[in-house]
Amino acid sequence: QVQFVESGGGLVQPGGSLTLSCAASGFTFSANAMSWYHQAPGKERDLIARITHTGHSIHYFDSTKGRFTISRDNSKNTVYLQMNSLEPEDTGMYYCNAGYNNPLFPGDWGQGTQVTVSS
Repeated sequence: QVQFVESGGGLVQPGGSLTLSCAASGFTFSANAMSWYHQAPGKERDLIARITHTGHSIHYFDSTKGRFTISRDNSKNTVYLQMNSLEPEDTGMYYCNAGYNNPLFPGDWGQGTQVTVSS
């Protein structure tokens, strides 16, 4: 059974930092790219960062470039998202899934982790 467990969210002031974690199970983690998604309140879930199975290739989408860092630890089946210089627009739920262009397991989203950026 595929499972994603996201954690690390919280309330942070603008300019602050958070590190999100996503523990994955039920598939061969080390053989799959992983991605982070952001869902702002009332909006669709957007792909924001992705990393290949080896970690050698990483891509960020415009809103996160220069501020967020995606990484992975294949020994722990975990992908991370280091978030710096947070802005109110970063508020929302954060999810991970396998895959590079589209979620590999679209029916198996985790509960996500809530990030709120507010003063």
